[in-house]
Amino acid sequence: MADTVTGSGGDSLLERARWSVRAWWLMAGMWTRAVMSYRASFVLMLAANIMITSLDFLVVVLMFQHTDQLGGWTLPELGFLYGTSGIALGMANLFVGSTDALGARIRAGTLDTMLIRPAPALAQLCAERFSLRRLGRPVQAAAVLAWSLTALDVAWTWDRVLLVPVLLLCGTVIFSALFIGFATLQFWWGEAKEIQNSFTYGGATLLHYPPTIFAKELVAGVVFGIPLAFVNWLPALRILDRPDPLGLPAAFQYASPVAAVLCAYVAGLLWRAGLRAYRGTGS
Repeated sequence: MADTVTGSGGDSLLERARWSVRAWWLMAGMWTRAVMSYRASFVLMLAANIMITSLDFLVVVLMFQHTDQLGGWTLPELGFLYGTSGIALGMANLFVGSTDALGARIRAGTLDTMLIRPAPALAQLCAERFSLRRLGRPVQAAAVLAWSLTALDVAWTWDRVLLVPVLLLCGTVIFSALFIGFATLQFWWGEAKEIQNSFTYGGATLLHYPPTIFAKELVAGVVFGIPLAFVNWLPALRILDRPDPLGLPAAFQYASPVAAVLCAYVAGLLWRAGLRAYRGTGS
């Protein structure tokens, strides 16, 4: 069973990764074709998703009707934080957000079906009920980010320009790892879905606001504990030329790729540990 999930022992890591991506792509395409057979419904759901997620930034805008700064940060700077965290979370949710259904599959005994198919179980789980309507969040966040970039007064050096796409990519990987890593808790505790949500959706909400409004202990926790600060807080300090509330070395502001690789590695270890602990239902 384990060989079915992870590939044969002779396969290289790169080959297994390619097969996993291809399997995800094929299954996501199947779900997309099914959804697009009802195009009017898809357009309405996408529009509704964009409108609902826009309410989050509307709250921030309303706050700035009564103040010029929040924790020393301006509205365009908060727009930058909101946009980057929203895109990272939205893309992660699009690619792997379906992992939150792992507990339901374990309880129903349908995870066994995934394990005997000739495709990686994790790829199947991530692509389960793939829906392009989830693009609503990253599309809305990208609009906010585009506005913030035009409104910011930033001296765009080469490293600051490069940090923007790097943090978006690394942020997506970090959130994807959190989706998968916390989903694996459902192998041992079937009702752990809300724990996953608290660190993914809750973490993104935290990153909408500047680190200066939070206690230093909390900021340190999302740097050295659950590394959410590497999604946008730390790179944003360099891009926006803001002082670090923790006084960390400048290297931390460029360390998002390292954090993303470590998060992906830990998520992979947790997934494999969960599979080894799973005993099946006998169905």
